[in-house]
Amino acid sequence: MQISLKKATFVVVEYFDAYRSIAARSEGLFKDNGSRFIALAYPVETEEEVKDIVAGLKKEYHDARHHCYAYRLGYKGDRFRANDDGEPSGSAGRPILGQIDSMGLSDILVVVVRYFGGIKLGIPGLIRAYKTSTADALAQAEVIDKVAGKTFRVTFDYLSMNGVMKVLKDMGLTPSAQDFGLECALEVRVRLAWEEDFRKRMGDMAKLEEK
Repeated sequence: MQISLKKATFVVVEYFDAYRSIAARSEGLFKDNGSRFIALAYPVETEEEVKDIVAGLKKEYHDARHHCYAYRLGYKGDRFRANDDGEPSGSAGRPILGQIDSMGLSDILVVVVRYFGGIKLGIPGLIRAYKTSTADALAQAEVIDKVAGKTFRVTFDYLSMNGVMKVLKDMGLTPSAQDFGLECALEVRVRLAWEEDFRKRMGDMAKLEEK
């Protein structure tokens, strides 16, 4: 008796709007020759959040010598910055950003607060300190998957309600901020990879306005 085994083919779909970040604040520490490097990692989505957090840490750790940081934002990771805050150029911000990138993260800020111990570490020593402290903070963090999306305000009449609701149900979308007055309106978040399909399905049934 012969048994024929067919190979199964699995198709893995990769969406362009999926990326990784961290779930909550985490902390790391590195010590060298009396200097302490306290690394603080935060999930963020905007430059405004970055500015607020950095300003807050400068107040909290007002007696520290340096507050160096790096961030990367967005599902493309195309918004980023590395800041040395007085350390030799390229010795602090870049090593911090390098650790963020080595883990493939975005929507993240890492600030490393340095308390000077009285002994200069040299540029190689600084690079190692900022890199190691950041790596420690990221090792303590919970890494999560994120999906980029847009929020739409969907406006339609009562005659189109069944059709609109069917689209939402078929695409697995959950409406929010529903308002059924003289006209019907709701808000819904759609992942970027599904936006074109969402617009086509809605067609002329509803007016779509990006929030």
